[in-house]
Amino acid sequence: MQVNSEPITQQAPHGPSGPLQRGPAVVGHQFSAGDAEKAAALRKMKLVALGLLIAMAIVFVFAFALQREYPWLQYVRAAAEGGMVGALADWFAVTALFKYPMGIKIPHTAIIPRRKDQIGASLGEFVETNFLSEQVVQDKLASINIARKAGEWLAAPGGAERVAKEGAAVIRGAFKVLNDDDVQAVIEGMVRKHLLAPPWGPPVGRMAERIFADGHHHQLVDLLVDRAADWVNDNHETVSRLVSDRSPTWVPPFVDGLVGDKVYVEILKFTRAVQADPNHQVRKSIDKYLNDLAQDLQYDPAMIARAEDIKKQVLGDPEVRELASRTWGTVKSALLNAVDDPDSDLTVRFKAAVRDFGSRLVNDAELAGKVNAWIGDAAGYLVRTYRSDIAGVITDTVARWDAEETSQKIELQVGKDLQFIRINGTVVGSLAGLAIFTVAHLVFG
Repeated sequence: MQVNSEPITQQAPHGPSGPLQRGPAVVGHQFSAGDAEKAAALRKMKLVALGLLIAMAIVFVFAFALQREYPWLQYVRAAAEGGMVGALADWFAVTALFKYPMGIKIPHTAIIPRRKDQIGASLGEFVETNFLSEQVVQDKLASINIARKAGEWLAAPGGAERVAKEGAAVIRGAFKVLNDDDVQAVIEGMVRKHLLAPPWGPPVGRMAERIFADGHHHQLVDLLVDRAADWVNDNHETVSRLVSDRSPTWVPPFVDGLVGDKVYVEILKFTRAVQADPNHQVRKSIDKYLNDLAQDLQYDPAMIARAEDIKKQVLGDPEVRELASRTWGTVKSALLNAVDDPDSDLTVRFKAAVRDFGSRLVNDAELAGKVNAWIGDAAGYLVRTYRSDIAGVITDTVARWDAEETSQKIELQVGKDLQFIRINGTVVGSLAGLAIFTVAHLVFG
């Protein structure tokens, strides 16, 4: 009788580290380092179990042959006989899980290869029911306190550096994927939709009305009056020349000079008066004009149309395209330069913000609680919505496996422990055989 103790790689093509399976299903399969160790341990345990069976058989032969001459060997024979029965029974049980014993298609054997799909479905259902439960996932996340652990990592210099590094890689990758023309087209469309399509007059008028009502324009008026007064004060000759150039040719030059001086003095006095008096009539006239302009921009159709004409002149098609191109080029260049320079202001500030956020997660219990609750809700939603799809990965994966390959994979993972069943069966069978023979001998001897 041949017992299932041969290495699992026999009768299969040998690769660099030995194949895991035999037959057509193992084509192209190679051991990993971990699989090689498990296969070696499995072979060793099979040899140990086989060795015990052979030892029991040898003891049985000698005890059976000599029991008449040495009656006490009957007990040894009974123990060896029970050990062989136990070893063979457990060998059959273990082997029947993975293949047909000795190739004979006995009913209810080769359970794993024949029921592979049902096992995969049951395993997927088990995982879905017991592990992908919304409450189980949320309780586990709550016990971990992800927010605090994440905060401790982010607050450390290495965490902020890692986030900055990965963020820079994402930005560079995004810029490589994005097409400049497409981005510029999007920017141009946004400018047209949000900047050019709405009329400019009413919103500009409303904004100007608030500015004028709050008196924020007075500083600008003060600046213009101051500059006008300074210019008049510094340009006496210019004012006089303007007067003389516009006087009739028959007027004597000294009269032009007198008139020019007089005009200059009056203009200077006027500008100084406007400069010194916050309630000067000129200032009030300017306020009235500006307020009327704000009202006209909102309600006067003619003024609104003029504002639209100005908008079209300032931002025509070429100008909008150039604006979109410059905007995207500037943003792209600035971001790439910033992420490539670890000492750039953007990178330094980003790292500081990451560390600050991490510190807040550690020290601010309320914020950490909100983050943990958000993570728990998100995980619960994912599990609730996609639990069947996640568990289906197990079912579909097992369904795609070859039946023999599945059997070999499972045997490699648990086969070593199953060989202890054979060893235990040999030992327990020996003790049971000895006990049964002893009791029978005592009762019927």
